[in-house]
Amino acid sequence: MRMPLWAAIFALVVSIAVPPLVTLSLDAIDRTAPFATWYIGALGLLSVVCIVRRRPVIGWLTLVALVALASISLGFTVALNLGLVGSVMWVVVARLLVLFWDRAVRDTERLAGIQQAVSAWHATQRVRQRERRLRTQFALAVAGPVLSQVVAVRGALSDEEKAEARLAEGRLRDELRGADLLNDAVRDAIEAARRRGAVVTVFDEGGFDGIDEARRGEIRDELAAVLVRAQASRLIIRSAQDARVAVTVVGRASVRSSGDDDAVDLWHEIPR
Repeated sequence: MRMPLWAAIFALVVSIAVPPLVTLSLDAIDRTAPFATWYIGALGLLSVVCIVRRRPVIGWLTLVALVALASISLGFTVALNLGLVGSVMWVVVARLLVLFWDRAVRDTERLAGIQQAVSAWHATQRVRQRERRLRTQFALAVAGPVLSQVVAVRGALSDEEKAEARLAEGRLRDELRGADLLNDAVRDAIEAARRRGAVVTVFDEGGFDGIDEARRGEIRDELAAVLVRAQASRLIIRSAQDARVAVTVVGRASVRSSGDDDAVDLWHEIPR
């Protein structure tokens, strides 16, 4: 934890005040005695504490004050012989250790971030692979019987079989273009609309991003209810990235009049 500023300033004041007070309280002959030079090691340790407690400027100023005042009181050479060298070395080593420690912490955090990113990437890839397997299984389940029938009759399908093939193709397109929008109720409503002759188009452009799963279920249920009530001959279901709306359902009265704005007879927005 960082040393409070008031404590750091107090330490600096003490480092400036102690050497003169000790020097003035002793006779000149006693100023180099061990009991009189205790402040050299003590203030060196105080400087180390300031540096370790994230006050490097105060720590260096404390050391500078110690060197200057000890040199004035004892002489520079005498002060070096009485422990000033050790105090300077302590401060330098403490500063280096703090710098190396900070660098090690930054490198560790960076490595942890890289590991998390790699783990997230692997998880995303696993999810995508699982989704691709599910899509493949669904495609085989939907298209497999229809394709088998086409091969068996050499393409000579009845009108009913052609209709089933179109429905299967539509289901595949829905799964590829808008899988997040679908649940069993939505699929059934879309199939019912197609069976009565409507053209249904599904687009998912990330409208569900950031929405929790419970709300997604509510949106799908509302979408299914809207599709069940819709009577338009062309339905467009679109989910785009919007701050307010998750899904928009547009219904047009006629496929031929799709370019006419007046042909829109259904417009329903489902909020996020």
